[in-house]
Amino acid sequence: MASVHILNTLSRSLEEITPQEREGKTLSLYTCGPTVYAYAHIGNFRAYVFEDLLQRHLQERGFLVRRVMNLTDVDDKTIRGAHAAGIALADYTKPFKEAFFEDFRTLRLQEAEAYPCATAPDQIARMIAMIGTLLEKGHAYQVEDGSVYFRIASFPNYGRLAHVDLENQRPGQRVASDEYDKEAVADFALWKSWVAEDGSVGWESPWGKGRPGWHIECSAMATGLLGETIDIHCGGVDNIFPHHEAEIAQCECAGGKPFVRYWMHCAHLMVEGSKMAKSSGNFFTLRDLLEKGWTGREVRYALISVHYRGALNFTFDGLAAARTALGRLDAWRERLIETAGLENTAESTDPSTEGFFAALDDDLNISSALGVLFETLRESNRRMDQTGEGALTPSQARGLLNWLARVDGVLALEPDAVAIIPSEVEELVAARAAARNAKEWQKSDEIRDQITGLGWTVKDTKEGQKIIKA
Repeated sequence: MASVHILNTLSRSLEEITPQEREGKTLSLYTCGPTVYAYAHIGNFRAYVFEDLLQRHLQERGFLVRRVMNLTDVDDKTIRGAHAAGIALADYTKPFKEAFFEDFRTLRLQEAEAYPCATAPDQIARMIAMIGTLLEKGHAYQVEDGSVYFRIASFPNYGRLAHVDLENQRPGQRVASDEYDKEAVADFALWKSWVAEDGSVGWESPWGKGRPGWHIECSAMATGLLGETIDIHCGGVDNIFPHHEAEIAQCECAGGKPFVRYWMHCAHLMVEGSKMAKSSGNFFTLRDLLEKGWTGREVRYALISVHYRGALNFTFDGLAAARTALGRLDAWRERLIETAGLENTAESTDPSTEGFFAALDDDLNISSALGVLFETLRESNRRMDQTGEGALTPSQARGLLNWLARVDGVLALEPDAVAIIPSEVEELVAARAAARNAKEWQKSDEIRDQITGLGWTVKDTKEGQKIIKA
């Protein structure tokens, strides 16, 4: 089994990932999932794609990965959204959960072992039990309105992950220091007592009706499904403080064991050089990009091609470059298939090709890995241009195809399966094109609805109509 090293956020040093059991191969991996109050944006998916690359590479290196990703479906944002829409919380979050999994598949992300939801009865029970343990051990306290807070002063290591000196911290805008009678302004809520604005959202507990705080949700779900000590915990750098810091405090105070062995965090995503914001007009969900004619495969390449700890500047020029790079890979793959022909014997590839996986062993050095991939592409193309001595043989081409299959197992960039469009749909597409050319917009819409009814989606792009299997 190869040695895989990553930069541990906790120690700020490069460390080899090893299973907790000396002779074991299983690694537990917890990844922070979405808060389902809106469609996930490409900044969210930057983190999910990085985590997918990590899992796939660990699997390639012989590890068995047990991954859990949570869904936050109760917090201030989801409650406000449900209240504004005039519907139940579950009805409000359901379409965003479904959309998330559609986007998940579009970006070719591997499925996790479990996707616990914060509102699930078994998860709520775990949260209540953990809060009870923290109260019993003196790490939490209840205030007059019934809310329960974590006592940060009881955990001296608080701030170690983020390297934060709490004594020099000032109350920020997110801390409503006069809202509750807290012992210290930095103490955070474990259980929030019910208020009228919560409407029908609330659960009974030993401390009265209320709902869990955001931090306790992840702590209870992670340890409940993966154990008191987790191997790897991932997320964005914005999660380090206070969320992940709070998770550590809760879990280690409740269980008495180290919570996470390796912490990994990805950097922020910028869009066209600026912070993504709706007010700036550069805020994109995956659906926005698909509507513009880009594919999930192209978006995945653009998100995966920059090292996870480096700031990623997401641009449309970058998407165009991703399209070009994927086109080169597709043409190369077809050429290898043609050269290999019916040859079944696969000759071993040049040892240098293992540099692809060795680069990823080094804290997921994707730039070096892609360098090996495209250098292999260039060299083998050069040899396929030759005849006679030095030309790529069918068995060598078959060996490269086998190697490329291993690479695809990690990058997940293989071509989309080509769907056969039924003749009936093709005829309707042609009729719609004629209607649009004649500016018969109502007829065009009616035909589009017919196409949708047959299980296909038609999108208008600058290259013309694009047909996708729904």
